Amino acid sequence: MNRRILHIIEWTVVLAAYGYLTYRLVTYDNYPLVMAGLRAMGMSQWLALIACCALMPVNMLIEAWRWQTLMNRAGTGSRMSWREAQRQVYYSKMAGLITPWRLGEYPARALLMDRPSMPQVLSMGAVGSATMTAAIVGCGAIALLGLPAVSAMTGNGYLYILAAVGLVLVAALALAPKLLQRWAQVSQRTIGLSLLQSILRLGCWCLQLALALYAFGAICNLQSAICYLFVYYLLLTITPNVPIAEVGVRGAWAMALFGTVNAALAGVVLWVVNTLLPCLCWLFMKKRA
Repeated sequence: MNRRILHIIEWTVVLAAYGYLTYRLVTYDNYPLVMAGLRAMGMSQWLALIACCALMPVNMLIEAWRWQTLMNRAGTGSRMSWREAQRQVYYSKMAGLITPWRLGEYPARALLMDRPSMPQVLSMGAVGSATMTAAIVGCGAIALLGLPAVSAMTGNGYLYILAAVGLVLVAALALAPKLLQRWAQVSQRTIGLSLLQSILRLGCWCLQLALALYAFGAICNLQSAICYLFVYYLLLTITPNVPIAEVGVRGAWAMALFGTVNAALAGVVLWVVNTLLPCLCWLFMKKRA
């Protein structure tokens, strides 16, 4: 009976996610702009867009590696396989899509476990979220220092917010082993490894964004835009939003930073690549029960 209830919840999440994605695709009103952008692309730009799409599995592999590392070091006594980590990560994309601030991602991963321990999953999920946010804030803040025009655009208030967020993250990660010891084993070594994996995933995101921007003619070369790439993800992270508004937020920040409508289009396309495609791929990865 418990397994049946879990299956019902699992497929409720799937149907809700696909319903939301269908709604977004049906109500999107800039298809003429998308078609115009595609028609204007040359061979090198098409290759860049294909490479951007091809990096989606790499992005998901890095996240699965992060999750597998965290769970295998949590003191569960069992080892999570590479395949199982990928299955949970792809499924959690759908749960994150339909919950505010993606809060449903880690509970959804527990849903697919044979012996779920929600406090342990949420504890390691908190570590994973904190290290990913720390990587984005750290790299983005350094990049922001090299872009005085963007710093002026965001204002001093934003810098104060960044400083506060940074201090909170440092304190949380330093205290995590003690605060979470009741539910999971968290060491500073685990946190450090997760942080390095998060930086690697951020690099993959930035490469995908650079390829999408080049494909739509928003940038001419990577070197001139590298700082903007890290700042883009910083602004996305330290900007309150919910999934239903995420597409618009991504496009707005891309246009503000890179200065063209094509940049906004690249931001939307990247959302499709890293959100829509993983949701569709999960159907082919589902383990038969």
